[in-house]
Amino acid sequence: MERVAREAAQKSFDEAAKSLNMDWQTTWDGKQIQRWAEAVGDRMVQEREAEVMAYKQGRRPACPANETALLVIGVDGGRVQGREKNPDTGSRWREDKVCTVSSYIPGDGTDEHPPQKLLTTHVATMQECHAFGKLARIEAERRGIRAAVKTIFLGDCGNWIDPLHDREFPSTPRIADYEQAVEHLWEGAKAALGKDSPQTPQLAHALENQLYHGRVNRLIERLEAEASKLGPVGEEDGAEHPRRVLAGAIGYFRRNKEHMNYPEYRRQGWPIGSGNTEAGVKQFNKRVKGTEQFWSEPGVETILALRGVWISQDDRWRRYWNSRAAYN
Repeated sequence: MERVAREAAQKSFDEAAKSLNMDWQTTWDGKQIQRWAEAVGDRMVQEREAEVMAYKQGRRPACPANETALLVIGVDGGRVQGREKNPDTGSRWREDKVCTVSSYIPGDGTDEHPPQKLLTTHVATMQECHAFGKLARIEAERRGIRAAVKTIFLGDCGNWIDPLHDREFPSTPRIADYEQAVEHLWEGAKAALGKDSPQTPQLAHALENQLYHGRVNRLIERLEAEASKLGPVGEEDGAEHPRRVLAGAIGYFRRNKEHMNYPEYRRQGWPIGSGNTEAGVKQFNKRVKGTEQFWSEPGVETILALRGVWISQDDRWRRYWNSRAAYN
């Protein structure tokens, strides 16, 4: 059963059946592998929900014996294609939410010795933000958030991420993903001067220099000066109109500047980019995202749970199967 679940956590059910049939001279098809794998994943989901209930009743997971110097909590969203179209949007695409919890050795504040990632664990779900937040909190508890010397919360500035931080990790420093901030200032520069203008890269690099050194107010002032040259946003301006794009970039930095003290974050030896979490999203996408993959929500939830255990780096897959009751 462990072998069946392992194959299904890594590849499509049909490919998993093909691999197992070659090794074991069986004649199973993908549907049979799907039924078995989803049964295992469903049990994992139930056990996860039992942990949530226990946490709400004040029973927390046991944390590691040794304290972590730096624990980094990251959240982001991926993409899953459902069987049914959303009646409001006409799209089959849904968002799965992913949390990574990583231990680090902090850097020394210089480029020569950046923070060093040690071990990452993962959890993902199709559930809404409040339920996902509880799963993220429990994963952080399991990884030792109460005993960690320092914990930070790192992610982009999506509209559901700040509320999640405020609910589940209110005392944890919140860092806006540096790479996403750079993307926004480039969008602003292109909107201000035109994407093909030779002056655009010069403006973008100047803005990035301000961002890197924590001078976000100056960055905003420069973008506002460029916006004044284009004039106010009109009702007729579409979403892609330069005036509206530039206004959006200015709004982004105004809203999130308190989470952009990058010089201080670097001085503390903390990571400032959420590439590790984005890599986690890609690992889930590799299994559940594809133009030919159409999921029911209960079905994909079981595989997200299964894959989360498989790709976590703390040996939990082996421990799960060593302690799991026999399949029946």
